Amino acid sequence: MATLHNNVVPSSAGAGVWYGDRGIWAGGYGAVDPGGSRYNDISYITISTTGNSIDFGDLSSGRSGPAGTSNGTRGVFAGGYNAGRWNYIDYITIATTGNSSDFGDLTVAVSDAGAVSDGTRGVFGGGTKSDGVETNTMGYITIATTGNATDFGDLTLARDNLASCEGAGRGVFIGGAGPSGSDATMDYITIATTGNAADFGDLINDASDIAATSNDVRGVTTRTSSALEYITIATTGNSTSFGDLTTARWLKGAVSNGTRGVFGPGGSMATLEYITIDTTGNSIDFGDLYPRRSASGCSGD
Repeated sequence: MATLHNNVVPSSAGAGVWYGDRGIWAGGYGAVDPGGSRYNDISYITISTTGNSIDFGDLSSGRSGPAGTSNGTRGVFAGGYNAGRWNYIDYITIATTGNSSDFGDLTVAVSDAGAVSDGTRGVFGGGTKSDGVETNTMGYITIATTGNATDFGDLTLARDNLASCEGAGRGVFIGGAGPSGSDATMDYITIATTGNAADFGDLINDASDIAATSNDVRGVTTRTSSALEYITIATTGNSTSFGDLTTARWLKGAVSNGTRGVFGPGGSMATLEYITIDTTGNSIDFGDLYPRRSASGCSGD
């Protein structure tokens, strides 16, 4: 189990183990040409300091829309799209720069899923299947042990391009787009216990192509506009206004060290922006990461 960081006091056993001061983004595709090359690039930042990202290494293959999560020590990136949906799972050791290694396979080949972790188990939910149809499937892995994913249960709705966050053993899947378009639905699971997701509440507005970050208490998510909204993870209910990003963007990963959350680039925007998770307000410029859409984030040490 990883060490807790930034003087965060866990609210329950297993809480906060995915924190760390290194934020990682992986994959994505061209900001200008949606049909262009898929990136295998992995980049990192130090979350507690501002500045531009630094090269970490490469994924096993270029792809957009992988789902990223971690146990604080190992980062895992699952699925993605490159001329089809993939079931690949790659992993990295977050403290050591270098290329990713093979972990195993997802239960279903998908892109643009969400992912949550309790520090032991990683759960991937939703996404788009190889037939182009959204799924409600969830699969899980034990992050410290390589191998294929196992069925976890189902989300309440099939959707892709959703956000996800976690705290104190609970994972929340936020928004996304299904057959009828963007949705405001939020679902939650207890990560240590397999089973179907339950209703958490609703976003202020329907939203997809979004990202979320969290500590053990609060989750903060974007909308496709510049708006930020937050939830209290332990208490079901609708989201509340948090503030605004400095610039609107879409398809962006986010990372957290338990105190600060950093939202990644989206569209043609290279800008990274940060918030203090416990304090509502607008985001502040952090630095730059090469502009891309549909990258995935995780954090640890």
